[in-house]
Amino acid sequence: MITSTSPQRPDDIVARVRASTPEDVHEAAQAARKAQPEWIDAGAAGRAKALGQAADAVQEAATELAALAVREVGKPLAEARGEIARSVAILRYYAQQPFDPVGATHNPSGAGLLFTTRRPRGLAGLITPWNFPFAIPLWKAAPALAYGNAVLLKPAEPATACALRLSELLTPHLPAGLFTVVAGGADTGRAVLEEADVVSFTGSTGVGRAIVAAAAQRGIAVQAEMGGQNPAIVLPDADVEATAGSIAAAIAGYAGQKCTATKRVIVVGDAAGFVEALVEAVRNVVVGDPAREDVTVGPVIDAAARDRVLAAAASVEAGGGRVLTGGTEAGDTGWFVAPTLVDGLGADHLLECDEVFGPICSISRVATLNQAISRANAVQHGLVASLHTRDLAGVLDAANRLDAGMIKVNAPTTGVDFYLPFGGVKASSYGTKEQGKVAVDIFTSSHTVTIEAG
Repeated sequence: MITSTSPQRPDDIVARVRASTPEDVHEAAQAARKAQPEWIDAGAAGRAKALGQAADAVQEAATELAALAVREVGKPLAEARGEIARSVAILRYYAQQPFDPVGATHNPSGAGLLFTTRRPRGLAGLITPWNFPFAIPLWKAAPALAYGNAVLLKPAEPATACALRLSELLTPHLPAGLFTVVAGGADTGRAVLEEADVVSFTGSTGVGRAIVAAAAQRGIAVQAEMGGQNPAIVLPDADVEATAGSIAAAIAGYAGQKCTATKRVIVVGDAAGFVEALVEAVRNVVVGDPAREDVTVGPVIDAAARDRVLAAAASVEAGGGRVLTGGTEAGDTGWFVAPTLVDGLGADHLLECDEVFGPICSISRVATLNQAISRANAVQHGLVASLHTRDLAGVLDAANRLDAGMIKVNAPTTGVDFYLPFGGVKASSYGTKEQGKVAVDIFTSSHTVTIEAG
C-alpha cells in the first residue's frame, strides 16, 4: 500500500492506493503494446490533435493541479502555478513534433535510393521524481507519445496523487491502455524496467546508475538524469545585491529541492561584502505554508529529508567551518528547515562534494577565476553552473572550461527552457539529453534504408 502525505501537514493523507505488483505492470505493458498500433495509425495529425486536447485538459484543470502540487509535495503556490503553465506549454510544443521530418535522403553510392528514417521504440518506461510531479512526467511522456510510443509511468511515491490525476486528464484523449500510471516503489520500478523497450529516469545518482546497469543488461535504450552539485561563481565585479538575490532564490526556492539548485557558492577575491549580502538575502526568503502567496520556501518532502539537512549542518563545525545562518528546524508542524548557509569547509566535506537535497549551501573563497573553475569542477556531478560578472569578455572562455551541461551567466542555476536540451555531464547524466528536439534520440531508433535499382 502506498500512502502519500502532505509534508507541511503530515497527518493529511493525500492518497492511499495499492501498489502495482509486477503482475500488474505486466498486464499494463501488454495493454499498452496492444494499443500502440492504433496510436501509430492515427498518424501525425491524429497524435498532434490528441496531445493538443490533453494540453487543453491540463490548462482547464490548472487551479486544481497547482493546489494538488502544493498539498502533496509542498511546492510553493507561485512555483506550482508556474509548473502547470510549463506543463501545458510542453504538451503544446510536442503536439507539433509529429510533423517533424523523420529522416533524410542521401546520394547513394550506385543507382537507387538511400535514406534514413526513425521509428518509435515501442513501450517507454518513465521513472520520475516527486519534486516536479507534473512537468517531469510530461517532458518525458509528451515526446514519447508524439513519436508513437506507448507509456508506462512509475512516479515517486510522494507524488502518487499528482500522477494519477494527470493520467485522468490525459487518457480520455489516447487509445485505451496506451498511457498507464503504475504506482509503487522499487519492485514496481524494477518491473517497469523489465517490460520497457526504452527507459527514461530522473532521480538520485545511486538509483540512476542501477537502472542504467540493468537496462544495459537487457540491451535497451536508457537515459538517466541524476544529481547536481551546482556551483555559482561570483567575480569581484558582480552586482552584489542583484547577484545575492538571484543566488539566494536558487539556494532556497522550493526548499532547495531541485536538481538545479545552487549547492556551492565560490567567491573570487574580496568576499566579505558579497557574503554579507547573500546571508541577508537568504534570511529574507519567506518560509512557511506553501499555500500562501508570499512563501518561497515550503517544507522538505519528509522527515528523513529534514534530518539529512540538519545532520549536514551539524557536521559543519567539526569540518572546520561555521554556519552563517539557518541549520535549524523552522515551524511548529511539518518538515520545515531554515534556509542554511555555511562557510569555510574543505573541498572534501560532504556539503562541497555531494548533493544534500534541501535548502543548504556551502560558500568557499578563492583568489582567482582559475581557482574557482578548478573548485567548481572538483566534484562528480556536472549538471549546471552559473557565472556572475559584469565583464563579459572572459565569459566564453570560462564557460568553455566548466564541467557542466548547462551554463548560466548572470542568471540562477535554477530554471530551464523546455524547448532546449536538458542534462549534464559526468555523474549527472547518462545517455542522450532530454527535452526539446533532442528527445527524438531517446524515444526513436534510426534506420538506414538502401534500395538498389532492380
